[in-house]
Amino acid sequence: MLKSLFSGVSGLQSHQVAMDVEANNIANVNTVGFKYSRANFSDLLAQTKAIATAPQGQLGGKNPVQVGLGSTVSSMTRIFSQGSVQNSDKNTDVAIQGDGFYIVSPDSGNTYKYTRAGDFKFDANGNFVDNNGFIVQGWLRDEATGKVDSTAPITNINIPPGLTTPAQATAEVILKSNLNSGPIVENYSPAYEVPSGPPPALPTLPALDANGNAIASGDLGVMFNETGEAFSLQTDQGVWIAFESSTVTGTGGDNDGDGQAGVDAGAAELDIEFTLDDGTTHQITTSGGLATNSFAQNGARYVSAINAQTSITGVTASYDTVTNQITLINTNSSSSASHNIRLTANTATSGLVSTDDHTTAYRYRYDPTGSSAPVGADKTFKTIADLRNAMEVQAQDNDGDGLLGNIEVSVNDQGKLEISNPGGSAEDYDVNLQITSIIESGVTENSRFITNMSALNSVLPVASGGKAFSQSFNAATHSSSIDVFDSLGSKHTLRMEFRKTAVDAATGATWDLLVSVPQPGTIDTVAPTNEKTGSVRFNNDGSLATYNPPNISFTANNGSAPDQQISLGFGTANSFDGMTSFDSPSSTSGISQDGFTGGDLVGIRIDQSGTLVGSFSNGRSFGLAQIGMAKFTNNEGLGTEGGNIFVQTANSGDPIIGTAATAGRGFIQAAALEASNVDLSRALTQLIVVQRGYQANGKTITTSDQLLETLIGLKR
Repeated sequence: MLKSLFSGVSGLQSHQVAMDVEANNIANVNTVGFKYSRANFSDLLAQTKAIATAPQGQLGGKNPVQVGLGSTVSSMTRIFSQGSVQNSDKNTDVAIQGDGFYIVSPDSGNTYKYTRAGDFKFDANGNFVDNNGFIVQGWLRDEATGKVDSTAPITNINIPPGLTTPAQATAEVILKSNLNSGPIVENYSPAYEVPSGPPPALPTLPALDANGNAIASGDLGVMFNETGEAFSLQTDQGVWIAFESSTVTGTGGDNDGDGQAGVDAGAAELDIEFTLDDGTTHQITTSGGLATNSFAQNGARYVSAINAQTSITGVTASYDTVTNQITLINTNSSSSASHNIRLTANTATSGLVSTDDHTTAYRYRYDPTGSSAPVGADKTFKTIADLRNAMEVQAQDNDGDGLLGNIEVSVNDQGKLEISNPGGSAEDYDVNLQITSIIESGVTENSRFITNMSALNSVLPVASGGKAFSQSFNAATHSSSIDVFDSLGSKHTLRMEFRKTAVDAATGATWDLLVSVPQPGTIDTVAPTNEKTGSVRFNNDGSLATYNPPNISFTANNGSAPDQQISLGFGTANSFDGMTSFDSPSSTSGISQDGFTGGDLVGIRIDQSGTLVGSFSNGRSFGLAQIGMAKFTNNEGLGTEGGNIFVQTANSGDPIIGTAATAGRGFIQAAALEASNVDLSRALTQLIVVQRGYQANGKTITTSDQLLETLIGLKR
């Protein structure tokens, strides 16, 4: 009978403990990061009245007869289910979504404690602390590397009040852009200016700019007209250029001894050979005339024979009845006829002598190999500087006598060929420009190029002050700019200009590069010292092949550190991760640099990895520290010390420390707190269950007491 009393008492005690546990759960329903617990009941030892027996013969086995002696609370289980995450207005509040604990220390890292409550703040000394004043542990930014090393030992997170960041000089500029490889471009600039010169005596010298530097004027084959359409010049395409109309007049040849030069009455025949453009000769011969023919009759007969061949020779003839002379003229107006007058006269019968031989027009052919030939009847060019030089060679010595006139040919700031005839020399003449296209076997007309060039067709009398202009020659261009910083944090604009200069069918396109900074800054040792030239070459699939220079040495000349090395990052060779050259508009899709001026800390935010990112008044943001997180093998084995603090125990396992969102640790949500995981409806229901259990155990005691009363009554 007494055993039932003791069983009831143990039940009361067990349910009292369960009541205490549930009361604690309900009390912490609003405690940040709290994890509720439950009491685990177990029975006590049982008194054995009879042991179990095995079956024997015809008699079956018997179960043991045992009487339990009550219950006890054998353990407590803490439930680490996820609490709801509630947003807050405090940017240093953090919540863990998933497994893991923040690490805090009350003694500067000598001992560690753990918490799920992320209500953190900065104290007066810049320590990152919880509500107990314990300092949050993690990793700090390494000033040498500028990074937070999460592989180092954890330490107190401290961000000094009034933190400033010193200026960082730019060490790298990264550019990602496309340079248009197509036949039509939207971004283009005039060809570089090329002044008049050098003289024909030095035809192989390069054109020089005002500083005496050679001008890289670019390949005309990859240039564009005024509307951005590519010329796409092919080998031997080009133009005929004449600076004057050829006029050859028969002034000699007294072939009959009558003392009169020119066309005589009764002359036997006219015999002239024209050497054509292709090197062949075309002979014009008239049959013998009658001795009774007049001068005019013979002159008309000769002129008719010459003009009958104009479509082939390009030469027309006229007869002057006063002087009895034939005049041969070539205006170079027909692209299909011969443009050169190189004749051989039969002096016995023609009335013309060999000293009257004359060349009026010259071929200017495109040669992509760059072997320019500015002299001779057949000229070649690659760049607009080559073309300008060859034209000036012809213009200044058009008659080939080696004496020079003052005719000037230049490329102006609009990319136009400019021709002037200022006079001042005995060799000057009235310029009559005639430009037509080369059309011959195997060579087609380049209509865009001839359109640009034929705008020069005009008459420029000696010392008239007039000028002739071609249409603009343009190069595909693109530019990008970015501000870079010196060691003092001063800002300077770094400009990169790209200009298409060549195309190789086998390898790809080449673009010239001009890097510049504002004066008095310098990036080169030769004038102009604030500019540096280079090139960018692409493969024929549009990927980057190579570029130069890979870096520049920048000196701001303002007291900052000199020879600042700035690496230029245009991408990886044979890849598409930087600069490319496709048939699409030139554009810059990304440009960045790693320098900045000094600044003051104006705010801190925390990202999902637990990194405290500082925002500075200079517009820069970078990680100042990172919150460490610990993970345990057995979370339920952790002990509690109050103040939302857990401590390691023998059954929790050692903490595995690392960063958030790695190795099974949860990620961190900023400006939020994890609420208690107590389910109030479950807790209140559990209260009813505990209450009924307690009442039932109390009833066991009172019922046992009544039985004892009956037992005592038997004695009476």
